[in-house]
Amino acid sequence: MAKTKNGVKSRIFLHTCENNRIFALNSDCTTQDAIRTMKIAFTTPLPDEGFTRLSQHTLGVPIEDADVLVSTFDVPVRGETIARMPHLRLIANFGVGFNNIDLDACRARGIRVTNTPDPVIEPTAELAFALMIGIARRVAEFDRRLREGTAEPFGVMNNLSHSLYGKTLGIIGMGRIGQALARRAKACGMRIVYHNRQPLPAAIETLYEARYVSQDELLQTADFVSLNLPYTAEVRHLIGKRELAMMRPTAYLINTARGGHIDEAALVNALQTRQIAGAALDVFEHEPAITPALLQLDNVLLSPHTGTGTWEGRLAMCENVCDNILLFERGEHDKMNLVL
Repeated sequence: MAKTKNGVKSRIFLHTCENNRIFALNSDCTTQDAIRTMKIAFTTPLPDEGFTRLSQHTLGVPIEDADVLVSTFDVPVRGETIARMPHLRLIANFGVGFNNIDLDACRARGIRVTNTPDPVIEPTAELAFALMIGIARRVAEFDRRLREGTAEPFGVMNNLSHSLYGKTLGIIGMGRIGQALARRAKACGMRIVYHNRQPLPAAIETLYEARYVSQDELLQTADFVSLNLPYTAEVRHLIGKRELAMMRPTAYLINTARGGHIDEAALVNALQTRQIAGAALDVFEHEPAITPALLQLDNVLLSPHTGTGTWEGRLAMCENVCDNILLFERGEHDKMNLVL
């Protein structure tokens, strides 16, 4: 049961539409608010408690009748799905990335698209930093070897790893997530270099003691390379055979952005030959499938696309989705997180 702001309790539940992965929320609640009722469908079951602010609307319609679709990164919203929704006016994406949505189809119909950039910043930066520590200090590898009984004996010169302190972190994509990662790295005593399309304002560079460099220089000098940029077709395989060859043999590659940024076949070869020291990946080129060779390597740390996956983060994303929908309903488009 969920409690509305008017004190009316209503049950919110999810059901699956036939021959489709789209889900919809249902509610039989009543409301005293005299506003136009919107019809909202979801691509994925999400926490009920995150959407009580929408209980005043008519929820639980077939997708063909929906005014609003809440989408998530794991379910593509292609042109054919959009074509089945003649009343669709808004896609409120649950997440910052929106490459799961056919923007051309939306643009042709005048459908607005929003995302949730703010709630994902800290959880994603947190995981990127955790992956850096985990791969450099061999945390998961040591845990696995102890459980399997294959660990080296305890000893002063056994089970050695690498420190982050005093090392150089190269951030490709120094937006809000990249800057949140830089804040953590600076606190850990790391040097920061970064690459964007354009340098950041001097005040931000000073705040993080960060230095703008070309992508090639970053790859050649960084001890850790972290990908924190949005995904578009032009940055597919941003890191491939050429780029991996530039990296130091002691360097680690971290990806919490999108799997398509990396040519995984080239990465596997670089890891198998120890061309680079290791990689820590939260996203994969063909996810949910993972390149089998990655599962066999000790110098890889893997996570199942959990960058934003905290309870706190998920509920904050729900609230951000609600904000965007309610702002849309009130016509306050300038306050929305508009993508399109």
